[in-house]
Amino acid sequence: MRVGDEKTGKWGYIDSAGKFAVNPQFDIAGYFSEGRGDVRVGDKNTGKWGYVDATGNLVISPQFHKASAFHEGLAPVTIGDDENAKFGYIDRSGKFAVNPQFDDARSFSSGFAAVRLGNEKTGKWGYIDKLGKFVATPQFDYASDFQDGLAAVRIGDDETGKYGYIDEKGKLVINPQFDEAEAFHDGLAPVWIGKAEARKEGYIDKTGKLVVNPQFDVTSTFHDGLAAVGIGDVENCKWGFIDTTGKLIVSLQFDDASDFSEGLAAVRIGDLLEGKWGFIDKMGKFMINPQYSYASSFNEGLANVRVRNASGEGWGYIDTTGRFVWGPSKR
Repeated sequence: MRVGDEKTGKWGYIDSAGKFAVNPQFDIAGYFSEGRGDVRVGDKNTGKWGYVDATGNLVISPQFHKASAFHEGLAPVTIGDDENAKFGYIDRSGKFAVNPQFDDARSFSSGFAAVRLGNEKTGKWGYIDKLGKFVATPQFDYASDFQDGLAAVRIGDDETGKYGYIDEKGKLVINPQFDEAEAFHDGLAPVWIGKAEARKEGYIDKTGKLVVNPQFDVTSTFHDGLAAVGIGDVENCKWGFIDTTGKLIVSLQFDDASDFSEGLAAVRIGDLLEGKWGFIDKMGKFMINPQYSYASSFNEGLANVRVRNASGEGWGYIDTTGRFVWGPSKR
């Protein structure tokens, strides 16, 4: 897990026991994935990104304007400045597997990556394979990652466009008909029907059939068989969890909620400023009592949390029992 040193302002990595595996030495650090961590040497404007291994060795020298985590053996990086940057993909040795040529690019998922040709406003998205060959030509106004064999795409602008889904051959298998749509997880995907105050959210299966009718004001994707859902406006929304049939398993009682991960979900009791986060199990029982001013989901047995007290705020990592393995420290 990445951590920042409050004295030096440098970033490094800790292991699951909270011990430094890579000492703080970088100006910023991304998350480790597939044995590589993306790190920047230098400031935001002139610094360059490279990659370290688990021992902290720079295995790919800092040379990229931007860099992201590895997925399926490849990572999107850019060459050039903000105005002229082009995205390509490197392998774990740092060699370009797909030359820089795209105006935006996402990580690989299920063997494909969404890429954009043209600017953010008028450019079109398509999908490439790991050789850089288009499997779906740039034609979409928005494109998401593949999950469970399908990817959400939008045809039309953000205001009037509709979302549907393509398969891994680039074929539209669920026609654009939704006002917004997210990725499939556990065979279901959240979709939006309506705009603004009239919007309601439900879930479809891979045929496009609504299996959980639009009835929620907010939803999330399914993880570990449950999805966080909420009813109410932004200030008064209450969150709970449903199963894949739409049955409410954990009642609407929380003021915010994250996805389940490693058997636990972070939930908040109280408002955004003064509320506290804790962790519940799949029955809704608190396994770690609400005590944090922020909490992330668990990843590899650790969760990033923020604590607030009379001396200020501090960040740290806890294990699934709530024990701090690192921190909390200010940053």
